[in-house]
Amino acid sequence: MTEETAGRETASRSRWSTALVSAFGGPFGGFLWIGSGRLAVATLVVVSALVFALAYVGFPVLPDVDLAWLANFSGIGSLILGAALVVPFTRRFKPDKWYSHGLWVLVLVLLSTYPAAFAIRAFLFQPFSMPSGSMAPSLVEGDYFFVSKFAYGYSRYSVPFGLLPIDGRIFGAEPRRGDIVIFRVPSQPDIDHVKRLIGLPGDRIQMVEGVLHINGVAVKLEAVGDYSSGEVQSAKLQRETLPEGISYLVIDLTDNSVGDNTREFVVPAGEYFTLGDNRDNSNDSRFQMGLVPYENLVGKAVRLFWNSQGVGYSSRQTLDGSAAK
Repeated sequence: MTEETAGRETASRSRWSTALVSAFGGPFGGFLWIGSGRLAVATLVVVSALVFALAYVGFPVLPDVDLAWLANFSGIGSLILGAALVVPFTRRFKPDKWYSHGLWVLVLVLLSTYPAAFAIRAFLFQPFSMPSGSMAPSLVEGDYFFVSKFAYGYSRYSVPFGLLPIDGRIFGAEPRRGDIVIFRVPSQPDIDHVKRLIGLPGDRIQMVEGVLHINGVAVKLEAVGDYSSGEVQSAKLQRETLPEGISYLVIDLTDNSVGDNTREFVVPAGEYFTLGDNRDNSNDSRFQMGLVPYENLVGKAVRLFWNSQGVGYSSRQTLDGSAAK
């Protein structure tokens, strides 16, 4: 090997190649590419911790500013940020380590990021967005929230792309009355729905003059005041308290709507009855959506972390409900 050849092999990476690798491999891949393993590991730890912390605390909103477009371009923003973090360090390191070779960078990025992200999304927490007002005021249009995948165990609907081809559930746990659940209905097995779980197996559920009845007993319903939002002009705000003491807010748009008086539904074994908190604007178990089989539960909504339309959510951030006082 000539001196000239050795010099070329230990020369610093170009800024263009570093920017490209950092954009698609993240700062972790970018620092590996330029030959800094310590910065690669440190960046991976720090960025992961920041993402988890921000997701838990919640991302800030701009009041009454619609930032729905930002969600669509967040991927591009992460590419730019990744390149911006690494490129300034390009000339400070030499790519003379084993892990700075292109193939090893690719392998290490794939092993350290994508499997971890997929595992978290498939088995721990998955983000969802609220596309409609059927769960207002608990969840409004533009809300982004996390769903616990392990809350009820796992079924073939829990893991993306049908990668868990099982019948029934494994590590199953029973949902609690009052949970906000994500599920698939048998008639639409590829579409996620979000509603509040009201009826357990064996329950008798009925709406009578806008009041929920469980097993023949009216659920406590208290007037709170008026409600209005960008999607709801005027409604009555009410607090509904379940027999177990879980309470939450619901809205009533109009008296004597089509869902205010129903027949009595008997919930069979292995199925559940759901309602939207926006009682007059929700397709739920009262209508063609029908009952939800246990196997079709995807997970439990647990925490809001952003609203793309500038609606504040701090008072709604925890989605577990509260004990009635």
